[in-house]
Amino acid sequence: MQRVTRDIRVPASIGNVGPGFDTLGLAVALYLTVRVRRIADDGRGQLVCRFISGAPSGQNRIEHAFHALRPMRSRRPSITVDVRSDIPQRAGLGSSAAATIAGLWLRELSDGRRSPEDLVRVACELEGHPDNAAAALFGGLTSSCVTDSGDVQVARWNWPRAWRVVVATPDMPLSTSASRRVLPKRIPLEDAVFNFQRVARMLSAVRDRDPDGLSEALRDRSHQPYRQSLVPQLRGALELQHPDLLGVCLGGAGPSVVAIARRHAPVVARKLGGLYRRGRVPCTVRVLSVHQGNNR
Repeated sequence: MQRVTRDIRVPASIGNVGPGFDTLGLAVALYLTVRVRRIADDGRGQLVCRFISGAPSGQNRIEHAFHALRPMRSRRPSITVDVRSDIPQRAGLGSSAAATIAGLWLRELSDGRRSPEDLVRVACELEGHPDNAAAALFGGLTSSCVTDSGDVQVARWNWPRAWRVVVATPDMPLSTSASRRVLPKRIPLEDAVFNFQRVARMLSAVRDRDPDGLSEALRDRSHQPYRQSLVPQLRGALELQHPDLLGVCLGGAGPSVVAIARRHAPVVARKLGGLYRRGRVPCTVRVLSVHQGNNR
């Protein structure tokens, strides 16, 4: 048995990012940390998780992802880990994707390194969509394309360091499955075109560090209008105005709401938090930077 101390840190992520439904993901500096305590060369290839900050509300996705990769060796060491997470569950901040990526990275310790392409493909299969997993794996802003063969092609975009992310998380869980059930099977052609245009605009705005372009690009007609009934204060948040506020969008499937600020992010945070206080909705507001790289 080998006693080790090594931390694996995986960031939270914001899926969809305005118009980029199941396509755009943004990694933020809020983390799931897995501390490897022991690696036992017993050939069993097991994973033992001790949850320091509370057990997951559903399936242990770290363990599920750990066992999802096809074995490269017939005998593999077992690993014992401590798990801490600052990422709220069922909040639209990618807690599931972070756990999945952590499980895949742990499997690499047991079974050998895999290519990033293999990891993101398996993560997408487990998660059902690539946006959060790609952001958690690669960092920054990612755009993902799932091919007919199931491979996931990911492009990474350098988020401007001056743009902060303000996240308001109401004190109410909302599962992705429940949030997806309110979405229509089809959307009008003009709404689809509206979103295609703004996804393209967002990528150029991030590349060019164009705040005016980002403000327009964050608008959405594919999922946010249908989820307003499930997310308290979303309608009011989308209408907020401030000189340093570049735009607002729903965080993933919700219920977190995300505001992008170019300066004076604490001022924007107070303005967003005031909306929830007036509505008497308990809420946690965080000012976060974007996580720009991974920790493999």
